[in-house]
Formats: sequence, structure tokens, C-alpha cells
Amino acid sequence: MNTATMGWSRSQVRGAAFRIDWVTVALVLAITLFGLVMVTSASVSIATRESGDPFTYLERQLLLLCVGGIGALVLTRVSTDLLERLALPLLILGLLLLVAVLVPGVGHVVNGSRRWIRVAGFNFQASELARLLVLMFIASYAARRDAELRTSFAGLAKPLGILALAAALLLAEPDFGAASVLFATGFGVLFVAGARLRYVLAMTLTALSAFGVLVALSGYRMRRLAAFLDPWADPFNSGFQLTQSLIAIGRGEWFGVGLGESVQKLFYLPEAHTDFLFAVLAEELGLAGVVITVGLFLALAWRALAIARLAADAGQKFQACLAAGFGIWIGIQAFINIGVNMGVLPTKGLTLPLMSYGRSSLIVTVAWVGIVLRVYHEAATRTRGPATVTT
Repeated sequence: MNTATMGWSRSQVRGAAFRIDWVTVALVLAITLFGLVMVTSASVSIATRESGDPFTYLERQLLLLCVGGIGALVLTRVSTDLLERLALPLLILGLLLLVAVLVPGVGHVVNGSRRWIRVAGFNFQASELARLLVLMFIASYAARRDAELRTSFAGLAKPLGILALAAALLLAEPDFGAASVLFATGFGVLFVAGARLRYVLAMTLTALSAFGVLVALSGYRMRRLAAFLDPWADPFNSGFQLTQSLIAIGRGEWFGVGLGESVQKLFYLPEAHTDFLFAVLAEELGLAGVVITVGLFLALAWRALAIARLAADAGQKFQACLAAGFGIWIGIQAFINIGVNMGVLPTKGLTLPLMSYGRSSLIVTVAWVGIVLRVYHEAATRTRGPATVTT
């Protein structure tokens, strides 16, 4: 970024009234409120069994939304120029978090996976924050090395090396789903930033081959793949979760069995309020609820890409890549989660963004919305002039 641009940022953006993208705010509020309703419905039975309070998970989800909202509010006041300057230190912090999780005594094991760092009695999933920090560096690289990225294979290979390192650390936890989403989102950001299609396709095929080999060499991943291909072959063991999800979706038909009337959430469908929230939604609200949910996620992804286009038109490459990264990520993770619930994709431990009960995932995602809103503010102020304040 040149001196003139930085001078403009200081004199114009910081002095302007904050421009709010109400479309993004409305979509995020709609998805999170919809999620609150469904988390409450899906968790009533398990919450009653665990604590005697049927609204335990609703209360926790509201608290997590408040924490994420505070983070988003803070990030709307942080200049994206500062984020760009700190991209390398933040990348190092993200990688250190992924390494720290693997250290005995630091990383906390849950369900056989070492993905959490225990802080003040709270399990924080380091990969959620680390993925954001890694993608922030990828956006910074795309802005700084624009010409190299567009013209040479080496320009694409360098950031892919960073993505490969982060993915390897995620796989060591193991967290195959998070590694896949990170790699796919990183590819998407680099392609949108201008990487040549033939290089992207070549590296994509290479990455897919590598992930295929990892699946083939891992016994439990092969068992998951076999269960995904034919869950009814072992419906009470390896295929239990998927068959229960398919039963729930099938029961929903056109308009569902009614809000709160799901049978599968009553201790049949594991992780009904987290990874398989969509199945409960489909059972209770039917195809109508499914269409609304998919439509909301598509609209949010589209809006993030529209903000990225606005930033690109304003000559803000880093900011455009940040917004595009959010849109690509939200679309990919929602697609994977819904695909898993419907039996289209193998089971992954991924939540439905902004809807599922997800602790670290929910906090980081809501905070990332704050960055997108900041990008919109800066891009809109630059292209349309400072917002006026009426008294």
C-alpha cells in the first residue's frame, strides 16, 4: 500500500461516520436467531438429562453470541491497514496455536482428538482462530505479491506451502474436516486474487490426490468412507449416525413434523445440536425450512463476495481478499455440513456456521463478520465519500 493511500485512510476512514452494511447484519441476525431456535429445540432432551435445565444450551449459545458480538464490534474499529501490517505475526501466532494443541499438558483431548486448549475451565478450539489468521496472511500475500501470483507458478506455490503446513498440523490433531475447509478456502482466495486457472487446477488435483492418499492410509477414515457409501450395511454401528440423520430428514417431508416435535433428537441422533443440527431442522420444518436455510447461507456468501467486489473496485486488494475469504469459507463449510447430514459427503466434525452450538466456531465466525463490516465501511467510504451524521 503506497503513502498516498495510507494518508487517505488516516484522513478519511478514521474521521468518517461508520457505514453499516445492513444487508450483512440482517442476514447474520436471521441465521443466528434461526440457529438459537433450532439449538434450543435440538438440545432440550440432552440438556434436561445433563443439568435438569432444558434451556442450558440456549443460555450458553446466547453467551457465546454476546462474546462473538463484542469481538465483532471491536474489530469494526480496527483499521484493515493494521491487520495487513500484522499479517505475518498473526500467522506465526496461528501456527503456534496449532503446535501448542499437540503438546501434552497443553492440548486437551476430547473424543480422541487433541484440538482444544483449556483456558480458565473453557475448552477453546485453537484451529478455529488459527484458520482465520492463516487466511488473513494469504489475503495479505495476494495483495503484496499480486504480479507474482498472476504470472508465475512460484507465486502460487509459496502461499500453498503455508496452507500445507497448517493443514498438516490440523491433520495431526486429527481434524481432517478443518484441514479440507482451510485448503479449499485458501485455494478460493488465491484464485479470486488472480492466480492462473491452469496452476490452480494443477495444484487442486495434487491436493485432492494427497488427501485421497491420507484417507486410504488411515483406517478410521476408510471406515468413515465405507459407512458413508453404504450406511445401511451397518446401521447400528458405523452407519448409525448417518442413518438416523437420513431418517430425520425423510420424516420432515414438505413442511416438517412441527417445531419441537422431532423424534430423532430424543437420544437417537448423536450430536443433534451441533454437527447434525440441520437434520433436526429438516425433520421439524421440512423442505420449506431447508430451502430457507440454504437460501440464507447463499445470500450471506453472495453478500460477502459483493463486498469483496466493492473493495476491489476501490483499489483495496487485501480487504477484497478478506471479504472474499469469509464468503468462500461460509459457503464451503455450510455446504459440507449440509452434505454430511444428507449423506452426500463423508462424516466430518464440522458445525453449521452461525447456527450449530459450536463455542469456538461461533465466537470466531461472529468476530469475522466484524472484519467484513469493516471492509465494507472502508470501501464504501472510499468510493462514495464519508457518511454524514444527521442531528
